[in-house]
Amino acid sequence: MRSASPFVIVNDVQQSIDYYQSVLGGKIKVLNKQEGKLLHAELHLGSSHIHFSDSYGKPLKAQHVQIILDCESEDELKQAYYSLSEKGTITVELQDTFFGALHGEVTDHLNQIGWVMNYFKR
Repeated sequence: MRSASPFVIVNDVQQSIDYYQSVLGGKIKVLNKQEGKLLHAELHLGSSHIHFSDSYGKPLKAQHVQIILDCESEDELKQAYYSLSEKGTITVELQDTFFGALHGEVTDHLNQIGWVMNYFKR
């Protein structure tokens, strides 16, 4: 196995990928667009990516999704944390941990995705 990446089903791929790129940065790779509607896309962040798929009109299941962000700097972590928490819900306050990381968790307002953020102080 070469890698594993999250596959997230949403109601609006374009809105979702634009929002997460505005918060996290990265590059968007469009995979499938039909009749002007974005159906599949990836947000590439460093050497990883998150795949977003349209729900195709099906109701979204109440599944708990969390994505771990391993940040390169304290500033990068804080930018993502505060941006996601603006309209989202803080589930773990930003804090220094016993395992040597600055850590925080936020659930976003758009798709209720949990974001677990760490910056390991080396």
